[in-house]
Amino acid sequence: MSDTQRVQTGFAAVNGTTLYYEVAGAGHPFILIHGHLLDRRSWDDQFAVFAQRYRVIRYDQRGFGDSGLITKGESYSDRQDLYDLMHFLGIESAYLMGVSGGGALAIDFTLEHPEMVDALIPVTAGVSGFRPSEEMMKQHPDVVRLYANLNEAFEQHDIARAVEISLQLWTDGPGRLPGQAEPDVRERVRQMTTRNWERPDGEAQAQTPPVPLEPPAIGRLSEISVPTLVILGAWDGPNPLEQLTAEIPGAKKVIMAETAHHPFLEKPAEFNQIVLDFLESLKP
Repeated sequence: MSDTQRVQTGFAAVNGTTLYYEVAGAGHPFILIHGHLLDRRSWDDQFAVFAQRYRVIRYDQRGFGDSGLITKGESYSDRQDLYDLMHFLGIESAYLMGVSGGGALAIDFTLEHPEMVDALIPVTAGVSGFRPSEEMMKQHPDVVRLYANLNEAFEQHDIARAVEISLQLWTDGPGRLPGQAEPDVRERVRQMTTRNWERPDGEAQAQTPPVPLEPPAIGRLSEISVPTLVILGAWDGPNPLEQLTAEIPGAKKVIMAETAHHPFLEKPAEFNQIVLDFLESLKP
């Protein structure tokens, strides 16, 4: 990384916890939000590339990576954490990209603080308030089975088994056989997921979700008015945004072939170009 891309690191004290963050580059702020299997390092293939054009911020959410612990039963808001981190870093508004649970956070944050988001990029993201229908579950019995096995592994406190099931469910994806994702991608996700679930607050994290957005995003996507790019993986499990993207005014959708829940890890060069082309198209 060149001198102009030197990484600034630190801890922001927000809402009774500390958030570890890294900042590189100059230009319009661009915040990367990791998924709930991962941590900030999942953006290793994007961070330096995007920092050549933007001021890029990545951070560990509360309960992940090097950020502070979650206390069982203690109320907190991941949207407020992000809001206060942006103020800590002097950021009035930014491009926002999040994957999976981090994508759901990005969507919720955009609905709660539209003035602080200049563009939204949800990647294989969830949608708060979404509940799969019985018909959807009947159409995807393998996914239902893997979720049941994952819950069983957690109940038995078998972290190694839970991690392997999560790799089959999301990193391989139901569109591939178990273990078919690239070994290096599986190993990167395995290390991050294992570290998260072995943290002292791993159980508290599972039992103490953040305060939800009310009303949730599922009935409010039409309120999103910022430029939006939805990125999905062709081999991922069923994702509500595959159909719901049309509810976001003017949103674009890209489905990346031969990828599952982590297209930015599986095909980083292609993913990065898709994102950069979208952001460049926003310039006057």
